[in-house]
Amino acid sequence: MKLSDVHLTEHLERGEIIIDPPPTAECFGSFSIDLRLGNTFRVFTDNGCPYLDLGSSAGIQTVYEEVMQEVVVPDGGAFYLHPGALALGATIERIVLPNHLVGWLDGRSSLARVGLMVHLTAHAIDPGWNGQITLEFFNSGRLPLALRPNMRICAISFEPLSSPTSRPYHSKKGAKYRDQTGPLPSRIVNDQEQNR
Repeated sequence: MKLSDVHLTEHLERGEIIIDPPPTAECFGSFSIDLRLGNTFRVFTDNGCPYLDLGSSAGIQTVYEEVMQEVVVPDGGAFYLHPGALALGATIERIVLPNHLVGWLDGRSSLARVGLMVHLTAHAIDPGWNGQITLEFFNSGRLPLALRPNMRICAISFEPLSSPTSRPYHSKKGAKYRDQTGPLPSRIVNDQEQNR
């Protein structure tokens, strides 16, 4: 059962959920809070790499060093996402969750209607999370889309667990995105390192 706007407000006032900077009244829905787009993006570069080997730590290092580059858009500017393109972005807001709540990230319907996907698969925000949220943008439409820093880009809702988790994200061994700031590229290489 998702928290209503009434219970969301109570959780925020008690500090059980932290959203920093705090949301304005216009960001509240009946059971969710809109989050805004930051100004940092990561995009794939055309570097001639034939493929990414997701099962090899050597192959994925290319993501950090050669395949993705950071793009910073000034306030008032725009990031243009072309049809069929993937890019990473991040929320302005830092989210902190207690051990008994899970967050759910959803795209905004008005943006989906022009072809913008804001998360491809990663829409669960773990209990015990602390950090900004990386967004996985994909343009499934036919025209480039101008994404502007500070625009309301997605919504987050919250659901209580049946009990507090014994594995909150902030204390989980191998948490790849703990205290995340900005859009971080894949750290799938950490999976192989943990299995050694």
